[in-house]
Amino acid sequence: QMRLVESGGGLVQAGGSLNLSCVASGGLFDFYNMGWFRQAPGKDRDFVAAITWDGTSTYHADSMKGRVAISRDNTKNTLYLQMSSLMPEDTAVYYCAANHRFEVDNSDLTKWYAYVYWGQGTQVAVSS
Repeated sequence: QMRLVESGGGLVQAGGSLNLSCVASGGLFDFYNMGWFRQAPGKDRDFVAAITWDGTSTYHADSMKGRVAISRDNTKNTLYLQMSSLMPEDTAVYYCAANHRFEVDNSDLTKWYAYVYWGQGTQVAVSS
C-alpha cells in the first residue's frame, strides 16, 4: 500500500510562490503516474497537474497553465509542484495522488477517479 505525504503548504501573499512536495513510500514509485489535485471549502476536488511514471509527459489545468510546474524525482520517491503568481482563488487543500501506470490511460490522468492512493493534503492559503 503506497503512502503519500505532502508538505510545503502555507500562507503566502498574492503574487507569491510556493513549492509543494509529496514523498511516497510503500511501493515502487516509478510504477505510478502521479497527480496534484486541490479542493477549496465547499467545492469539488479539481485537477491541478499530472505527470507520467517516467516524467516524459505532463498535464496542467488550464486555470494554472504558466503558473505551475509538476516534476518528479524517481530516485527520491518524490513528486513536486512549483507554483507561482498565486492568487487568492488558489487557496485550497492540495493533494497528491497516484495511479498504476499499467491500469490508467494517459487521457485519464486529469480525472480524480483514476487515482488509487491519496495523501492527507497540505493547506495553501493565498492572501490578497
